[in-house]
Amino acid sequence: MKKNIALAILFIATITSYGQSLGYQDLGVLFSQNDDNGSARFTSMSGAFGALGGDISSMSINPAGIAVFKNSSFSGTFNSRNTNINSKYYGNSLKTKDNFFNLSHAGAVLVFDSAYKSDWSKFAIGFNYRITKDFKNSFIAQGNSGTPTFRDFPLDNNTPTLSYDFADEQRFANDYSGEISEFNIAFSSVHQNRLYLGLGLNFYDLDFSQQSLLTEFNNDGNGNDLDANYYQENKTTGTGFSANAGFIYKVNSNFRFGLAYQTPTWFSEIIESTNITDNDGFLGDTEIAVSNDDLVYNNTSGGFFPTQELLYKLKTPSKLTASTAFIFGKDGLISLDYINRSYQNMKLKGNNFTDENQFFENDLRNTHSFNLGTEWRFDRASVRAGYKYEQDPSKHAESKNNLKGYSLGAGYNFGSFKLDFAFSNNNKTNLYNFYTDFDSIDPAALKIDNKTITATVTLNL
Repeated sequence: MKKNIALAILFIATITSYGQSLGYQDLGVLFSQNDDNGSARFTSMSGAFGALGGDISSMSINPAGIAVFKNSSFSGTFNSRNTNINSKYYGNSLKTKDNFFNLSHAGAVLVFDSAYKSDWSKFAIGFNYRITKDFKNSFIAQGNSGTPTFRDFPLDNNTPTLSYDFADEQRFANDYSGEISEFNIAFSSVHQNRLYLGLGLNFYDLDFSQQSLLTEFNNDGNGNDLDANYYQENKTTGTGFSANAGFIYKVNSNFRFGLAYQTPTWFSEIIESTNITDNDGFLGDTEIAVSNDDLVYNNTSGGFFPTQELLYKLKTPSKLTASTAFIFGKDGLISLDYINRSYQNMKLKGNNFTDENQFFENDLRNTHSFNLGTEWRFDRASVRAGYKYEQDPSKHAESKNNLKGYSLGAGYNFGSFKLDFAFSNNNKTNLYNFYTDFDSIDPAALKIDNKTITATVTLNL
């Protein structure tokens, strides 16, 4: 019997995986993704701030934007995310609903006007914390592929032993938790009130875990049943660093453009702890029971829970953002960002990662994405909207696997402080293959829908 029951990544449509929860190539892609969290104003305009600036969250895209601020300010943001994941597996559909709440952003910008006559009239320094990637999600898939993979009972004393060759049902439950948080420090100045230059340093804290449970119900065709539970988990932590630099040029009062580059993120130390190690021939905690025997096989009996640890390094994609914005006086604006990410240049180090690095080079692509945002002001009130499109990094992905989303928002300026609110919705489809060693078994089809409500308080200092 092949006991290497496997999982494949949720985020890529077609992928070659190891017989483990998430292969290292899968984790590399996952740890490279960005939720574009930020202030409610930033979120409601789908993050299209590369040529705009004037929002604390914009420093994560183009640090030159903090010099657009006229005065020092502080902002903090809470968001509530509702995620629905609908799974389809051999004609059976299940929907999983989750709600998550967190402090997604907090930051401050300090603005200093030059005390001397100079072409450099303003200097700004910014500090920003945000959740770059929120991993928290779960789903369940259930159905009958007709193919049993647990056919034997390890404690079977029959001669010959029974073979449970008929599948009744499979169930798969998966949970992700953790996040990547980012702390930015940015410096910016403006030359002759036209050219804004900025430099940013970014520090990351990675915390990710996955728990998955595969359950099979099989029978031998003679009224004897076999129930198998196969549990895998891993926990990954690490720290990383990147830098970004950019400029915004104000052509006139109505038009400006910007360009920003962010280096790859270098995770210099990632530590993984997992139960995916050989335990009596199974790569995970395994329990098997049969209806015709009082014995239950459990490879963790007696408190035996073997684990293994791995230390490795990861270089994620670099990012190039080209931006433009049209300003209609004090009435409103339209902004557009184009983003290119170099997924083919990802790299793993610290172990024998030859296959994974070849996968990055041969099976992934440099992605094209764009964010479009608009804002219109009515005295102290503002209304906003945005749209975003992001390619899936897999060369084999279909168009429906690309991320598409829209956002809406509004705000009110009370003078000494501002309140802003946003609603965003994005969706995509994916395949999740939890039987990668069995080509005859189809993956589960997932439809993922995220709705997020964001609220920000901004204080003018």
